[in-house]
Amino acid sequence: MSTPLLRLAGIRKRYGAVEALSGVDLDVHAGEVVAVVGDNGAGKSTLIRVASGAHAPSEGHIEVEGRRVGFASPLDALNAGVATIYQDLALAARQPIWQNVFIGAERTRRLLPGIAVLDKRRMRREARDFLARLKIDMADTNRPVESLSGGQRQAVAIARALRWNARLVIMDEPTAALGVAESRQVLDLIRELHRGGTTVILISHNMADVVAVATRVAVLKNGRKIADRPVEGLSADDLAHLVMIGQLPQKAA
Repeated sequence: MSTPLLRLAGIRKRYGAVEALSGVDLDVHAGEVVAVVGDNGAGKSTLIRVASGAHAPSEGHIEVEGRRVGFASPLDALNAGVATIYQDLALAARQPIWQNVFIGAERTRRLLPGIAVLDKRRMRREARDFLARLKIDMADTNRPVESLSGGQRQAVAIARALRWNARLVIMDEPTAALGVAESRQVLDLIRELHRGGTTVILISHNMADVVAVATRVAVLKNGRKIADRPVEGLSADDLAHLVMIGQLPQKAA
């Protein structure tokens, strides 16, 4: 098997006397959509914080394409091609779409020797291009993010990850608090990422979403990984059973 794009090896994370993760291994190969599921307190959020560089593991290590890395911050992870989109999306609601896509990495053009100004026209055009890669037609990138639907806001957050040349996008509960139509749009965004060759880690409580878009699922329980298998052939009920009792119902085994 090829070298994983991302490997989490023997990850332990302690917060004082509490061990949130107990030796979790997870390999994510290029082109996969890997869902990480489990009940509240299973360790999903902690695992993602470690993978995204937000928290350092107490034990274990991370590899990117076989090379051991140490993420001291989310910026280190971004520079390694790993972008994380949290539930709050970290968007500036009153700012336009293009500015959210390029926030912290603005394009400039030279006006005079030693004097540079923002290249707003280029950023508007490139923001439209990034959204078009997700099959989102948004001609007016001057619109403030607060005017967008939940699904459109997810698209802007993903476009920002693409702008950073992310090879792996971690999405934390992307359909939480969204209606049926908006959730469907977000799942379509994940499918477009997959078709475009971007690897995805999906954190979700919604087993129907996992079955709809994931290629593989890893199940956490009490800080340990108890299952890791392809999604093909499983129903949402099968996955819920696996999360609750740690094994598939007899019919799906």
